[in-house]
Amino acid sequence: MLTRAFSLQIYLLLAFSLTARADEPEAKESLLLSSTRQLTFAGKRAGEGYFSSDGSKMIFQSEREAGNPFFQIYLLDLETGDTEQISPGHGKTTCAWIHPGGKKVMFASTHNDPDARRKQEEELKLRAEGQEKRYSWDYDAYYDIYEYDLETKKYRNLTRTPGYDAEGAYSPDGKKVVFGSNRLGYSAADSLSKKDLEWFKLNPSFLMDIFIMDVDGSNPKQLTSEPGYDGGPFFNADGSKICWRRFNREGDQAEIFTMNSDGSDQRQLTSLGAMSWAPYFHPSGEYLVFATNLNGFANFELYLVDAGGKKQPVRVTWTDGFDGLPAFSPDGKRLSWTSKRSGVGGSQIFLADWNHDAAMELVAEAPARGAGTAEEEDSRKDPLLSSEALAGLSATAARVDEDDLRHHIEYLAGPELEGRMTGTPGEQKATAYVARAFEQFGLKPFLSQSYFHPFEFTAGVDLGDRNTLALQVGEEKLALKVNEDWRPLSFSQLGEIDAEEIVFAGYGIEIPEGQVAGDGSKTEMYSSYYHLAVKDKWVLVLRFMPENVTPERRRQFARYSSMRYKAMTAR
Repeated sequence: MLTRAFSLQIYLLLAFSLTARADEPEAKESLLLSSTRQLTFAGKRAGEGYFSSDGSKMIFQSEREAGNPFFQIYLLDLETGDTEQISPGHGKTTCAWIHPGGKKVMFASTHNDPDARRKQEEELKLRAEGQEKRYSWDYDAYYDIYEYDLETKKYRNLTRTPGYDAEGAYSPDGKKVVFGSNRLGYSAADSLSKKDLEWFKLNPSFLMDIFIMDVDGSNPKQLTSEPGYDGGPFFNADGSKICWRRFNREGDQAEIFTMNSDGSDQRQLTSLGAMSWAPYFHPSGEYLVFATNLNGFANFELYLVDAGGKKQPVRVTWTDGFDGLPAFSPDGKRLSWTSKRSGVGGSQIFLADWNHDAAMELVAEAPARGAGTAEEEDSRKDPLLSSEALAGLSATAARVDEDDLRHHIEYLAGPELEGRMTGTPGEQKATAYVARAFEQFGLKPFLSQSYFHPFEFTAGVDLGDRNTLALQVGEEKLALKVNEDWRPLSFSQLGEIDAEEIVFAGYGIEIPEGQVAGDGSKTEMYSSYYHLAVKDKWVLVLRFMPENVTPERRRQFARYSSMRYKAMTAR
């Protein structure tokens, strides 16, 4: 399928000019980016655009086919605007790359899944019913890497191992393919620990590792083996290095790594404690660009980091929302990336001119990695909060954001805090988390220098060893055993109580007339003490409430039938 896209640009010369303020996103981004323009427009979303070796074409993925709700692969001629669909049209596809020779391309696809079309129909039905799932990546075990010959129009399967094989890229000389795979979760399941297998079942990306193979799919070799998601690998310009992102075991944080193309000298370049991913080498080899949500859980921005990982990352984009999946042109003069900055629909691919000289200056001037005063380092620590909790909190922003709110709720209601009962370690962690959030969001403490205002409360009552109760019936005195025959309540009165007559007061309930009940009705009077004299006497009452009453009356009784309320009434 071949389509042609025409772009009409109109320039107006005005007698005045508008300039962006220095603190506006456009002004901040102009340090490194200029002539930013949207490159793709069609379909629900598009992304992952990668240049050909001569910079004249771009291969990308897009959801734009009426009968298929999943990504398909397209080849865009950047000079003419011609767009050609490369993938078969059914199944899911992703992660495409153009061979340096320019005559073939590579992508991952599930089109050989026997149920591919049925899955399409099910997804289309869900969307038609308004039940579209929130966008998330699918590690379908039917994903394999395919090669497509642009001249013969034929496909060739490069991987046939069970599991998710995708995220492939050609080496600059066209002889190797680096890719990500969780194949060991399928082919080597017997050698995995029970715990790792459980993690894999919950999250198939847990066993994702980086592999390299010959361009024809032969001689695959595993390069990484750490727990967590290793993926998104790319070669540098001379093919000597590979960059990738590594997620932690829990899958909520990722950092940027590089290694030699044989898997040696693996180095971590970032330590942001956020979700940092999609790294890509600049052709100079001096630095990489990547995406991170350091500034908000759902706010991904582009950053630079030096190739040695010795400096702190430098921010590139400043537009709220999603900016990710960056790629430099082969000459290093342009940057493409996936973004939602248009504000219309889903993500699309954007293109901008790149200022390499300014990037080199910013990277050189960046503070050393891990630099900071002792006071700054101490302020980042909190003895009550784990490093994961602090890192997750640092990735959120002060503005109201659905994903950030979900993150806060999941932590505060999570198992680590064990219910947050007042006075427990879980409650102390919760308040420490909220205080740290207040500080991060710039809220000032009220009436003091601290967010905490101490007060006393009863956190619990322990049963002492001097609790006694005796009953005297006639001449016989019965000593009752605590916790067997009787039990003091947490609100029981302290001290000694002399022996007195016992008065039975039924359910011990007193309901005043005319009170507004929980359902809005007016209460009718009820008194268990109406004809009783209980002053200075023991009162014996039944638990709960009368059974032979109407549902409406039961709702009225509910407020007055608790043990504490009955004790207050008897006193």
